[in-house]
Amino acid sequence: MSHEHMDVDEFREARERANDKILGQDHLGVKRFFNLDSRAYEDGALDATTKEWMGLVASCVLRCNDCIAYHLDVLITEHEAQPDEVMDALNVALVVGGSIFIPHMRTAWEVAEQLFQEQGIEVDADLDVDG
Repeated sequence: MSHEHMDVDEFREARERANDKILGQDHLGVKRFFNLDSRAYEDGALDATTKEWMGLVASCVLRCNDCIAYHLDVLITEHEAQPDEVMDALNVALVVGGSIFIPHMRTAWEVAEQLFQEQGIEVDADLDVDG
């Protein structure tokens, strides 16, 4: 059984480098879309944290590991998401997306563990996600 290993620091560096190259092409349509994407997660009728949770679950269902890692990074480092919250959101994604999401769930949890470690948050093996 294998899943895609993702190092958080390498992911961040590669993402920034690639985005800089893409935006460096100075294409108006691309710049507009990147701006639209960023602004979609700002506070509005829904707060930014809720929107990031929505982005995480949607990314999980779409099985986009880069997208999952990005939203986990934002949720854990900027919005102080906790392990039980992340596992609860991954459970929603599993229910919506089905068993095909399980390999991506492994990668997501590996990324989340790295991010929690960076934040000095211990991940308990017995998460209480049932309340």
